[in-house]
Amino acid sequence: MALSIKYFARVRDALGTSGETLAWNEQWQTVDDLRQALCARGGAWAETLSREEIHCARNQQIAAWNDPIADGDEIAFFPPVTGG
Repeated sequence: MALSIKYFARVRDALGTSGETLAWNEQWQTVDDLRQALCARGGAWAETLSREEIHCARNQQIAAWNDPIADGDEIAFFPPVTGG
């Protein structure tokens, strides 16, 4: 199976894509493991996803970086949002 990765707002703009599908890797145990793998691509990936203000969601629920992930999950990365 695979992970569905979504990028929103400034993250999408910086990376030049709104999402991708990645083959499952057993080494990815947490959301942060996945983030670190994406940062290892270097350039805009490292610059954008390593920022402290970036948030994540797992299966459309706000997630912590140490939350576990599983094959078939949808993971989203996005900047802080405000409402009014």
